[in-house]
Amino acid sequence: MDKLVLFNNSIKKQFINKRASETKFGESISTINDVCNIYEALNNLDVSYVIIGLPEDVGVFANHGIPGTRNAFEATIKVLLNIQDNDYTFAENVLILGHLNFDAELEKLSKLNPKKKKDFVKARKLTAEIDKHVTKLVHSIVKANKIPIIIGGGHNNAYGNIKGTSLALNKPINIVNFDAHTDFRKEEGRHSGNGFTYAFNEGFLNKYFIFGLHENYTSKDIFKRLDKNDQLDYNSFEAIQIRKELKFNTEIKKAQNFICEDYFGIEIDCDAIQGISSSAMSPTGFSITKTRRFIHKFAKNKNAKYIHICEAAPTTKNSAQIGKLITTLITDFMRGHES
Repeated sequence: MDKLVLFNNSIKKQFINKRASETKFGESISTINDVCNIYEALNNLDVSYVIIGLPEDVGVFANHGIPGTRNAFEATIKVLLNIQDNDYTFAENVLILGHLNFDAELEKLSKLNPKKKKDFVKARKLTAEIDKHVTKLVHSIVKANKIPIIIGGGHNNAYGNIKGTSLALNKPINIVNFDAHTDFRKEEGRHSGNGFTYAFNEGFLNKYFIFGLHENYTSKDIFKRLDKNDQLDYNSFEAIQIRKELKFNTEIKKAQNFICEDYFGIEIDCDAIQGISSSAMSPTGFSITKTRRFIHKFAKNKNAKYIHICEAAPTTKNSAQIGKLITTLITDFMRGHES
């Protein structure tokens, strides 16, 4: 686990803003000090949730996206540590483990030119290397019977999340993906647009439901692939919110019936939320409130094995707001799972 940088008390103290008569979330969470055997450390720790960061945007670059997803984890931690520790936030059930250090990959990425095809090939090879580290870490967490809460990076990391969870459980898992895109593009080298394709074709992903995809950005070929396979299902944002052919709550139940009978993961792509700074930011999409309701509904099912909140790309100006958004989604997940 050579890339794991542990979150420790000295880092925590830098970010927590203490206030008299209040206990902040960060004052009550757990940390660990040894990376020699992550599985053993986690297995012996009395927590339910393990928060990890994936500060990279290599997979986003490799998919012709806009970088910035590397900044989401730090933006989140700065806010998360300073919310209140109370009966609704479950800080005592949380370990902030740390983040995977992808500085070497990002340094290589900085030398690539988005106008050169050969550089996309290089970026896709780097993404495949990142996959290995994500898979290994998620596998250790799930094997220790903890729930990973995975923050940041591109949606390429869905592959490592799915594979790591599947290997830990010794069976393929199901996925619900709250996303404007299917990320089910062809196998052309790893990037943020085909993590689910690789996971599905390699047998780690069983049933896959895409919730709220945008019709303008889904190709005929992908629609055909979705329609002809019983293990794949979807609805569109336009059918729910624009044409009103489908109802939001009814579609949640449909997706639950499709994937919740077995172990599943929850993938939240911030591209699907209206106006949120992300790798493929959209002026149209679900509201933050509906996103929160979505997470709460799925988190209530005890077969939920992880949540991944990805693709947010905070800037200097909106970093605090993005941090607040992701923090809210994290606590919504925990409140749902504890209910």
